Amino acid sequence: MKKILVIRFSSIGDIVLTTPVLRCLKTQLKGSVVHFVTRVAHQKMLENNPYVDKVFAMQKEIGELINALKAEKYDFIVDLHKNLRSFRLIRALGNPSGSFPKLNIEKYLLVNFKIDRMPDLHIVDRYFEAVKTLGVVNDNQGLDYYISPDQEVSTEVLPAHFRNGYFAFVIGGKHLTKVLPAEKVIGVLAHTSLPAVLLGGPEDAARGEIIVAAVGDKAWNACGKFSLDQSASLLKNAKAVLTNDTGLMHIAAALRKPIVSVWGSTVPEFGMYPYLPKNPELSIIIENKNLSCRPCSKIGYDRCPKKHFKCMNDLDPVLIAESLEQLRIYSGTGA
Repeated sequence: MKKILVIRFSSIGDIVLTTPVLRCLKTQLKGSVVHFVTRVAHQKMLENNPYVDKVFAMQKEIGELINALKAEKYDFIVDLHKNLRSFRLIRALGNPSGSFPKLNIEKYLLVNFKIDRMPDLHIVDRYFEAVKTLGVVNDNQGLDYYISPDQEVSTEVLPAHFRNGYFAFVIGGKHLTKVLPAEKVIGVLAHTSLPAVLLGGPEDAARGEIIVAAVGDKAWNACGKFSLDQSASLLKNAKAVLTNDTGLMHIAAALRKPIVSVWGSTVPEFGMYPYLPKNPELSIIIENKNLSCRPCSKIGYDRCPKKHFKCMNDLDPVLIAESLEQLRIYSGTGA
């Protein structure tokens, strides 16, 4: 029996992207025990995952957990974060470990010189480099996300005309340069056949209200009203998902939803596009490929460095809406 610790401190999307590794560790190493260490803010994401036996949650610093982790006497550590904090933890525990190619040089070249040396490989496949010495391989079954049963959202909370079908529109994002502007969202909604549930955090609620004021009953603002699991439940029940490059995009992929993803300052070439290995046709990527300034960042900015924000401002709302309709019809969710 092997006892394994997996490290990924943040964030929502990155943790969802580790789930194929967790599943394959448990299913391919029979009798193995898998523990996970993350930030306390993300602990609940893993508590319902049947492939994780125990979650350690860090409040502020990894030092607070080292004694408890040492007592577990792990056989192997899987580092899926690969930063100074994870290096410190591995050194303190002194166990054999594996990591993955983070490709920081390649990302630097792409962002700063627009030289693309990134491999045509999703980050999930790169994560599996960390467990190669254990003989664990990707089963290509995709991502996992387990919603707590008490967090399922009844359709009764939705407006009556949403109960026959809606799409989820993830309007939020951690960085402004990865967020489709409100006027573009309004433009998209003018051309969709289904109403939209707007999803995002509390910081997106005011923008959601602006959108609802413009489109009326074509949208329902759920931003800031639901927990992460409840938002995932709304994703699960949607006919399709239209989303920025954000954590809920990866949860939608884990739920096997048809996804139209809209990209601003970041690019799919970083390897973090919707991971749907069994059904790649369920993903349509919308991006402005005619800009010399893109990508301008690995993770995004609070404002456009060039002040024009053409990566989002030049996108055609009609094209986005048509892509959503096309995907719904193709995937059989058009009813």
